[in-house]
Amino acid sequence: MNDKFRQASFQIEKDDNVVVALSDLEPGRVRIHGSSRLETIEITDPVKQGHKIANNAIRAGEPVLKYGVAIGIAIHDIEPGTWVHLHNCKSYYDKRSSTLDPVSGAPTDIQYD
Repeated sequence: MNDKFRQASFQIEKDDNVVVALSDLEPGRVRIHGSSRLETIEITDPVKQGHKIANNAIRAGEPVLKYGVAIGIAIHDIEPGTWVHLHNCKSYYDKRSSTLDPVSGAPTDIQYD
């Protein structure tokens, strides 16, 4: 599935620093549709449909931009082509999400006895 025409993403606003996976993606070249200055990006990890991918470097402490607005803040440096999710981004809108496991969604800040 490394075909750039089958692997597609969408950039919503021209100033966004993330694109959205239009289907489940495998590492490799991905075509960018929408308001992007780039035609393609090389992704480094599998990315599920609807998830975000950095389309340029986002440094720790910088905002993650989607829909033309800051939706969160990078908690680690994020390189282009990297999956952007709970492991490297903290939501501005949901304080609890940064404590959830990025795969299972289970809380990591609560111990159950």
